[in-house]
Amino acid sequence: MPHGLIDLRPVPDNQEVFCHRVTDQSLIVELLELQAHVRGEAAARYHFEDVGGVQEARAVQVDAVQPILLESLALRGCCEEAWVLSGKQQVAKECQQVAKDVTLHQALLRLPQYQTDLLLTFNQPPPDNRSSLGADDLLLPPWSLGDFEQLVTSMTLHDPNIFGPQ
Repeated sequence: MPHGLIDLRPVPDNQEVFCHRVTDQSLIVELLELQAHVRGEAAARYHFEDVGGVQEARAVQVDAVQPILLESLALRGCCEEAWVLSGKQQVAKECQQVAKDVTLHQALLRLPQYQTDLLLTFNQPPPDNRSSLGADDLLLPPWSLGDFEQLVTSMTLHDPNIFGPQ
């Protein structure tokens, strides 16, 4: 996991949300039911649109979808296919009326032996006014796309029992 994260949001058991200490960036790790009715690039788009629906996005735009080479993944032994999608969603924060464009990068790792789609999401909201931050806050740089790529490729499974009896 990248430096500077905090885990403070209450979330469902199948999800973990980590927020950057200074920026509004977040990383979300979700274990979802395998959506076997969609395959390939369509599966990545399905989950992106589903997240947009959950967040009540006012607009959803896919910029790019690309396969991830399984050889680059620590989870290559149980991952059947992997995709990365970049796009934008126009969403309003909790209790706010104004929607902002948020850039999302999602990695979908399909784990059919566990009937699971592992979805990793990196939310990059537009830069805020950092001038109000203290000097210590400015020492912690925002997360980069490289940080997200490292998370995706280095993700490992320590205990398959997390998926229940197989």
